[in-house]
Amino acid sequence: MNPFSMVVCIVLIVMVARVLTARYRAMENIPQNPVDSIDALRLRDEVQQMKERIQVLERVITDNHKSVDLDREIERLRDR
Repeated sequence: MNPFSMVVCIVLIVMVARVLTARYRAMENIPQNPVDSIDALRLRDEVQQMKERIQVLERVITDNHKSVDLDREIERLRDR
């Protein structure tokens, strides 16, 4: 066996081993890096909180009827 064939065989063996390792980890639902999954969960929670805040802000900004009522209420309280 010449050196070139030997190098190609070694590279193929390493590639197959990595593919099989990744496949087995995916089947077992074992995260490859637990730190990344903890950060991902934290970021998902933070994104959910931001979405809720944006919904509240959109509701406050687009709700003209209540804002007009609020203005009237403020003016009524000032007149007292």
